[in-house]
Amino acid sequence: MRFNPGSVLDVSQVSDRRGRGALIGGGGLGIVGLLLALVLGVNPADLGGFTGGGGGTTQTTSDLAAKCRTGADADRYDDCRVVGVANSVQAYWSESVRGYREAQTVLFTGSVSTGCGSASSAVGPFYCPRDGTIYLDLSFWGDLESRFGARGGDFAQAYVIAHEYGHHVQTLLGASAGDDRQGPQSGSVRLELQADCYAGAWAANAVETGFITELTREDIGEGLSAAAAVGDDRIQEKAQGRVDPEAWTHGSAAQRQKWFTTGYESGSPRSCDTFSGAI
Repeated sequence: MRFNPGSVLDVSQVSDRRGRGALIGGGGLGIVGLLLALVLGVNPADLGGFTGGGGGTTQTTSDLAAKCRTGADADRYDDCRVVGVANSVQAYWSESVRGYREAQTVLFTGSVSTGCGSASSAVGPFYCPRDGTIYLDLSFWGDLESRFGARGGDFAQAYVIAHEYGHHVQTLLGASAGDDRQGPQSGSVRLELQADCYAGAWAANAVETGFITELTREDIGEGLSAAAAVGDDRIQEKAQGRVDPEAWTHGSAAQRQKWFTTGYESGSPRSCDTFSGAI
């Protein structure tokens, strides 16, 4: 994945709270809980180890603005890459969803206060619908490879970010899992797979946003590797040595790859109806 070196990055879409942790209550998630929690799209309010409250103090983004000016910087630095991907994803959805409202991405280290409560980086990247914000600790990129066995790469990172913005689109459109929280055909799984499909639809149109110059077959392979690595079956196998489909909340590796591919090959969010029929 290469960014357009002449594109101008808009750092106002990303807030930098790195180095300003939030106090986390409880005894921690432990290794099994950590592995189960490190699934994309988790709502921190649904996990143990979180305290109430929210808001937090956002640092100035002046340092980020000085560092992340153009697409060339997005090719060079992880935090600037987050800005570039956020800019591209939101440019796409601004053209695809009438009345689209931009979402902030917050970079943090260790822990952070959110509208959904205080969260540890152990839960991985997540979207909080209560404040319409995506939260990301950049250390997750290392976890994605070392802990989950994904291939890694720049587009693996882009897939993660685009998936979280997919949840923001769902919030704007009123999509919900309701009380159907677990199981291979559950509302929760359907919601997550739709976010994967939305990520694929953005990828198909990423070059047209002007921020990205090309996506190669290898890039898409990185995204598919990341999608498979965070499948419920893969995570359960690592955490507990067995697979229990009735406890799935995000979908299997195969399901996640299938729906990302569906969005990518169609290039349209209209193909992402995961709520009708079998998935």
